[in-house]
Amino acid sequence: MKKKMMMMMKGNGSKPSLNSLISSLGDSIRELIELRSTLRMDGDVSITGLIAIIASFQSVELQIQAIKDLLRQRKEAIPNGKLSRFFYSFTLFNIEMTVSEIETLQRIISPYAEFYSNMARVLHPELFSDDTNTCLIQEDANNGISPEVAVVVVPSPTEEIQQNNQLQNEPVKKPSLNPLWNVKARQTAVALVKEDGKELEFLRRLTMNLFVIVSAAVFLLISVAYLPLLNDLYWSTLKSLTPPAGIVADLLVTNGTIFTSDSSLPFADSMAIRNGRILKVGSFATLKAFIGDGTMEVNLEGKIVVPGLIDSHVHLISGGLQMAQVGLRGVSQKDEFCKMVKDAVQNAKEGSWILGGGWNNDFWGGELPSASWIDEISPHNPVWLVRMDGHMALANSLAVKIAGVTSLTEDPVGGTIMRMPSGEPTGLLIDAAMELVTPWVKEISVDERREALFRASKYALTRGVTTVIDLGRYFPGTTDELSWKDFQDVYLYADSSKKMMIRTCLFFPITTWSRLLDLKLQKGSVLSEWLYLGGVKAFIDGSLGSNSALFYEEYIDTPNNYGLEVMDPEKLSNFTMAADKSGLQVAIHAIGDKANDMILDMYESVAAANGDRDRRFRIEHAQHLAPGSANRFGQLHIVASVQPDHLLDDADSVAKKLGSERAVKESYLFQSLLNGNALLALGSDWPVADINPLHSIRTAVKRIPPKWDHAWIPSERISFTDALIAQTISAARAAFLDHHLGSLSPGKLADFVILSTNSWDEFSKEVSASVLATYVGGNQLYP
Repeated sequence: MKKKMMMMMKGNGSKPSLNSLISSLGDSIRELIELRSTLRMDGDVSITGLIAIIASFQSVELQIQAIKDLLRQRKEAIPNGKLSRFFYSFTLFNIEMTVSEIETLQRIISPYAEFYSNMARVLHPELFSDDTNTCLIQEDANNGISPEVAVVVVPSPTEEIQQNNQLQNEPVKKPSLNPLWNVKARQTAVALVKEDGKELEFLRRLTMNLFVIVSAAVFLLISVAYLPLLNDLYWSTLKSLTPPAGIVADLLVTNGTIFTSDSSLPFADSMAIRNGRILKVGSFATLKAFIGDGTMEVNLEGKIVVPGLIDSHVHLISGGLQMAQVGLRGVSQKDEFCKMVKDAVQNAKEGSWILGGGWNNDFWGGELPSASWIDEISPHNPVWLVRMDGHMALANSLAVKIAGVTSLTEDPVGGTIMRMPSGEPTGLLIDAAMELVTPWVKEISVDERREALFRASKYALTRGVTTVIDLGRYFPGTTDELSWKDFQDVYLYADSSKKMMIRTCLFFPITTWSRLLDLKLQKGSVLSEWLYLGGVKAFIDGSLGSNSALFYEEYIDTPNNYGLEVMDPEKLSNFTMAADKSGLQVAIHAIGDKANDMILDMYESVAAANGDRDRRFRIEHAQHLAPGSANRFGQLHIVASVQPDHLLDDADSVAKKLGSERAVKESYLFQSLLNGNALLALGSDWPVADINPLHSIRTAVKRIPPKWDHAWIPSERISFTDALIAQTISAARAAFLDHHLGSLSPGKLADFVILSTNSWDEFSKEVSASVLATYVGGNQLYP
């Protein structure tokens, strides 16, 4: 055993030696310091200089990660026996110490690429436009580089994909060149230059697959030796955040209380903006030097500013569509419900579908609607009305007939057809059963969906929302093609025609994970400053209101009903394993306590199988948690994407469904999640609930349902600051957007909201402010 371990420590002679690896890292660090010292900071920083330093930082980051991976492999290679562990105790100690040092080194290095990339965005926005080649190709021509050669940027989500793609890193001739150095990709690049007919490889950095056996003790000495040097470089770089002399701000926001969501400077009174990004935040005295010709000034007159609010869970186009349909949100009586449908029928052509949604039977006492409510008023128009949670819908008898649903139709897997004692359908369909009707519903045109995006975006801006995480129109009972159609027909169109108004991060059905992976490998995650590719979404259960959320114990109001598994758990696990292995972020809907535990278990198993990485698994809703489950979110580094305003709808009904004891112990455990160090992100689930972040924050802080005079489960109230953080920087971090937005930090996108109040104390206590103005990229888009 000892001989075998010694051979492992020596490694394979065909692979880089320890000395060469350390030498390479040392050379890269010296290169960074040299580049940093020569980089001009006078307002005319060269594009080439910025590119070089960004690429060099990225190379060092990859070298560090490769060393961490190899140290982990070496640790795993040590036998598990007690005697072996004792024998190799010194080796283990050295490995642990080295991992600690390398992680410190990584924390120091990581902000660099972001800092210089942000500097590039502020000083040279042309680097990030579609016309990047205009300046770069000319510069290359001056250096004798042929414009026929394109750079291949290869993301590395997994080792397997890297190995396959290494064979594809060849020059690619294209009639229309991509940007030669696309900084926003922030990937390791391989550039091949044609010179006199001879290919010369001039830049190739380490990849994640270096199988090098590193001596922990020796590397520890080397890393310690370089740490002071890097620390000096890091802090001198941070101190140089003051932009170069002569830089003029496009916009200066002054004389207010600016909450930044940045722990390094939580509050300021002024903020300078240039090229749509934050130039600097601080006191007016430190920012007035940026006033010049063309600088616009906004005097806040004491008003409060917060970062652009992020809604962590919406169905944006669905919300926009529903705004033009029969809106049943808030309806509290059967007669009112029927009247609104009748009015819609009278204004529609005979035979056309009547679409709508937002109804909540709990608002009129709990009785479920049926086709008999609306059949007489809609004899010639099929009707389809979706419950507020999207997990149940009402069809009139004509729609049921068109879809061919009868007493003989069996319940589909993951769905339920509600029936009368005779076996005939009542018109209500739950989860997967909705798919029996949805194929027959008229297809919504491209123009209608584009108008829906425009309508929804304008509405979101009135609420201070500048970024949304869009989970799409994919629900149980719908086709997984809807999200992709909306991406192709609506989002790409709006982005290319410059009609986007809020930033949108898109998630797609988990069944299409390979399709998303291909797109990300081709385009990257950042399609533009408006459009981002997120991850994949799935469902494990239904909803509480539809009695289809999955629980350990039965529903009190429907005995022998424990809820539904809307997707086969084994199939879901396989999809999750594959998507995660490819490097995609996974988000899964879970409402009931059993559903949440199933996903927590599955995530833990997948992470163990696929290895350590920053994956940020998400559970959407995390609404009812069994004892101890809240702590597992933090332990497993799982994002809790929650919607506070849902508790306002559930407070009156949950005890009737689960019983008072269960309801109090496991419902909306926001503070318990924070106590367990979970990353909490707030959202609305619009159009299930209204898109209104300030109201969501108030609900998370107060937890007082309508017509109540006290908080529901007061121990689970969270602080105002925690709630605001969860609606800004934590929401950004939960979707890997925190390098771009979420806080008012230098270099980030200048998205912010001006509120109606002048008192921070009053705002933090009552959360009663309204939105006066919403700015996106430094431009006022509302009002």
